[in-house]
Amino acid sequence: MTAPRTPHPSYDLVVVGGGAVGLSTAWYAARRGASVLVLESTDGPENTGSSAGAERQWRVQYSQRDLTELTVRALPLWRGIEEACGRRLVHHTGSLWFGETKESTNEGQIAAAAQVLDDAGLPYEWLTAAAIEERFGFTGLPAHYEGFHQPDGGVVDVRGTLWSLAHLARSAGARIHTGRRVLALEPHPERVEVVTDDARITAGKVVVTAGPWTNELTGPLGVRLDVEVYEMATAYFRLRDPARDLPTWFAFQTPTDTDSNLFYGFGVNPWSPGRLVRVAPDFESDPATEPPASRPGPDPHQLRRTADFVARHLPMLDPEPVQPGSCLIALPRDHERQFYLGALPPGGGRDRVLVHAAGWAFKFVPVFGSALAGLALDGSTEYPLGRFRP
Repeated sequence: MTAPRTPHPSYDLVVVGGGAVGLSTAWYAARRGASVLVLESTDGPENTGSSAGAERQWRVQYSQRDLTELTVRALPLWRGIEEACGRRLVHHTGSLWFGETKESTNEGQIAAAAQVLDDAGLPYEWLTAAAIEERFGFTGLPAHYEGFHQPDGGVVDVRGTLWSLAHLARSAGARIHTGRRVLALEPHPERVEVVTDDARITAGKVVVTAGPWTNELTGPLGVRLDVEVYEMATAYFRLRDPARDLPTWFAFQTPTDTDSNLFYGFGVNPWSPGRLVRVAPDFESDPATEPPASRPGPDPHQLRRTADFVARHLPMLDPEPVQPGSCLIALPRDHERQFYLGALPPGGGRDRVLVHAAGWAFKFVPVFGSALAGLALDGSTEYPLGRFRP
């Protein structure tokens, strides 16, 4: 006698990738009553993908008006998460941009961003190099450097966000399975079969928030996102003067023969004791089309260049890097695109699979999570994200 077949577990929504956007999507969907499963390949929310690290910059200035407006709309959603979890996640310590005002970079351009701030009626203070040195303690800046300080900028608590969203998602009824790698997606007109190393799971819709690994799942479906994957170094430096602190900042500089010559940093994290301050290079070097099979660690050249920048321009910091590390980031080859977000093109049920991938997205975590939940459950969202569609 043939034993009865065990039915596949079934969910309204399966989220592949338990980083910040994936957990945000799960929370927004589960709180609406949907059955939600999150599958994360690592051991927990503090994973080694694009949600790794302790802090992210919060800023409202962009060279594109729609992104500035989207950031402004994101803040009330952040406050909603904070109220729900009882923890402050976005801290307003100010945002300083300075350097070559007409230099176009992957972060945008100072002059264009200032114009957007003007158009949006958002405050900022224009500063010369001398004023930046006097007010914030930088030294040795080229005399022609200029920039602005925007008071609404600051820093986001990454680990607090991940743990809070995981707690909120579970409390709303979502299930989060860690150590579960998804091997394939099999879309059909009425469902999507999610294949893991030990199970097949049926989903009404699937949202892929797998960062640099997204193409491993969408490629077999005939959709490859045009992204480049980078391993970017980062390090912390000891604050010599406890009375001195910094806003978040970004230095726009002319590229050198070896790298993009872009650096950014933070002050002391408001949520953690100690005197460690993060400074990192923003070098788009050695691009790959997929994540490396092994992680060799931070690039020595990037760390040397960062330590040299600290020694020349940040006297309040000890220039010896501590806790060096690296993170994987996928960026669209077309910098103007910024992100990929939306349903895959239709055909055989492919549009039941939605993706978010690529770009510097942490400040948009609640907007993207809410949008992906709406697109999955309703087929629409109130946010103007059409230009990011795959």
